[in-house]
Amino acid sequence: MLTGEIRNKVDKIWTDMWAGGITNPLTVIEQLTYLMFIRSLDEKELENESFEALSGEVMPKIFSQDEDGQAMRWSKFKTKDSRVIFEIVGTKVFPFIKSMNGESQSAFSRYMQDAMFLIPTPQVLQKIITGLDELYEHDIKDLDMQGDLYEYMLGKLATAGQNGQFRTPKHIRDMMVRLLAPTPDDKICDPACGTAGFLVSAAEFIREKYETEMTSDQWEHFASEMFTGLDTDRTMLRLSAMNLMLHSITNPHIDYVDSVSKQNSMTSGYDLILANPPFTGTVDAESINDNLKAVCNTKKTELLFVALFLRMLRKGGRCACIVPDGVLFGTTKAHKTLRKELVENHQLQAVISMPSGVFKPYAGVSTAILVFTKTGAGGTENVWFYDMKADGYSLDDKRSPVETNDIPDILARFHNLEGETDRKPTEQSFLVDKAAIEANDYDLSINRYKEVVYEKIEYDKPQVIMDRLDQLDLEIAAKMQELRGLVGE
Repeated sequence: MLTGEIRNKVDKIWTDMWAGGITNPLTVIEQLTYLMFIRSLDEKELENESFEALSGEVMPKIFSQDEDGQAMRWSKFKTKDSRVIFEIVGTKVFPFIKSMNGESQSAFSRYMQDAMFLIPTPQVLQKIITGLDELYEHDIKDLDMQGDLYEYMLGKLATAGQNGQFRTPKHIRDMMVRLLAPTPDDKICDPACGTAGFLVSAAEFIREKYETEMTSDQWEHFASEMFTGLDTDRTMLRLSAMNLMLHSITNPHIDYVDSVSKQNSMTSGYDLILANPPFTGTVDAESINDNLKAVCNTKKTELLFVALFLRMLRKGGRCACIVPDGVLFGTTKAHKTLRKELVENHQLQAVISMPSGVFKPYAGVSTAILVFTKTGAGGTENVWFYDMKADGYSLDDKRSPVETNDIPDILARFHNLEGETDRKPTEQSFLVDKAAIEANDYDLSINRYKEVVYEKIEYDKPQVIMDRLDQLDLEIAAKMQELRGLVGE
């Protein structure tokens, strides 16, 4: 965990960049990402040199051994004059990392070709390098803390992107991962990965639960094949590749793919899908993959993505995804067809309705989590509904920590659905029979099934209330008379 002191140091770097004219939070994180990557290359080179000196085995070199190559190393240029640093980073190091694609194995380096060096002055660059170096030398002790540091920086992205994407809060991601409980043998995908938060949360869960018992093959799978992230924003792909790299996932499948288009032909490839796909807008009808239109003929991204998850999962694969409330009760043919597909042809297990403040300050949209298993042969007997009222944070723009939190209860109940059979629709969670859902035109909004108990309030008879009002009038008249007497004196 990051201490308040570390957060203050990160905030100081942020303020220096802001004062230097870099005011877009995404640009700030991008530029910091490049510098963290540059530093990590030198760290890797130092490790190789140390191993070479101890073992006598010749290790591959990242930087050329001549004077120019060595000058590009973080440890060599960080103490130089600010103008020299600016010259080295801007004209030598940056072009070098942009051209590393063929030599570096990291997913991050694949998305460097269109990166731009935007730090405006030598003074700002020197402050950032000094600040980052102090963090790494004195505060960031291990890879977990590097990941936490990056997560904290990504948390400052408080505006939604043009495509309606915004970061899912970490505690919601962690809850969704725990609902699915991934294992070291799973292949996990987020087809709208953004900054790869779901993949990072899944990686943390697997390390926390299985680290001591994983085989070397499983660790190799963990570092490469296990995680796939797709996105159409190259900036997001760079950030997600860096985020995964800082969590020991050195070669994930991070790819530039328009997930719902004809460009994406992935089918039955994944054990788990975790996602919060874009909710806004529509896509060009011509570009939509035909097999998605076969499930629900629509241009709405929130429906197309759920159809996509079904296609990309292998049989028996599971999904936890966030959808806007409209998906649950929308009355268009596409809405109804998709819900019927989930209930009749697969196994819909849970609908968890979340309060509308969960995504503040990004948006106030009401959302729900769908949990389902791809079967291709039905399997839905009943669906578990949960009315989440609190997530441990205030539901305003500040999102301050609060005592009330339904998440532990959600996890405990979901993993013991047998214990939910006697729960009544008046309670916070309950099971609904498939027949009832079918009878309601496959409406999945919790309010369709929840019963509200109204407390009966006894009011006095009208005559009693009228007498009480007459009495009040008399008292007011007496007080007014008393006031007039005082004013007359």
